[in-house]
Amino acid sequence: MDSSRLSHPLFSESSSKSVVGQTGQNATLPCTYNFKYYGALSVCWGRGDLPLSGCYNQLIATDGCKVIEGTRASSRYQLLGRLAKGDVSLTILNVTDSDAGRYGCRVEIPGWFNDNKQHFDLTVETGGSSGSSNSTSTSSSSSTSTSTSTSTSTSTVFVSVLICCFLLLLFFIMFFILMRRRRSQTTTDSL
Repeated sequence: MDSSRLSHPLFSESSSKSVVGQTGQNATLPCTYNFKYYGALSVCWGRGDLPLSGCYNQLIATDGCKVIEGTRASSRYQLLGRLAKGDVSLTILNVTDSDAGRYGCRVEIPGWFNDNKQHFDLTVETGGSSGSSNSTSTSSSSSTSTSTSTSTSTSTVFVSVLICCFLLLLFFIMFFILMRRRRSQTTTDSL
């Protein structure tokens, strides 16, 4: 199976990655999806943990083709990747100490509980003299494959529980119907 399609509706997962940025430099939080497979998808970036839908404390959003300008919280938040290739990485310009904390990227995949959620914990260090305009490092061994995940999202657990409950209910209904038929046959046979 093609590993780039791992965001299967029932197995959508959430990942958490550590990112280190330096004050005065740009920090990029990598978020991608398979544009060839899904086409243009809506994506939002928020501060803090992502809820079951949408983004709390939304920083910026895209319709998959362009940034939705009314959603940009500050001009410091940019999507500089190639949106038409599924690169919706968030770049924070001129990082400050107050930028430290958790960020979330939600790729809105159509259907119930399909969204690909990725979380990033940004640590800000006092700027060094590297001279680089983008001095960001991630603790992930592969920043290009951010759709792989380390922890299951709440929505995946919810869907699994919902499916189990549905199957259990179906089993009891079938059991009840069979018992009723058996009683009906027993009553008919005794007459």
